[in-house]
Amino acid sequence: MKYIEIGIGNRWFVRTETENKDGTEFEERGIIKPIYFESLYVRVWFRKTCLILDTKEGFKKVKKRRIEYKFIFGIVSRLDKEKVG
Repeated sequence: MKYIEIGIGNRWFVRTETENKDGTEFEERGIIKPIYFESLYVRVWFRKTCLILDTKEGFKKVKKRRIEYKFIFGIVSRLDKEKVG
């Protein structure tokens, strides 16, 4: 999956994080194409609490181990054209 994110709190204001099928992940500055749309999300991370509103998975509240402050809009994209799952 690819996560294209725009917002405050990440290393770059606009970034793409790629999670490979083998579990490894890496991030790159900017928007990396192609984009095969899965869902949109908003993520607000205040201290150790992360609130996520996703068009596909709904609302989630997650506790994190580290303290961060983030406000992110994002797009979830598949890695390839074929529908997964």
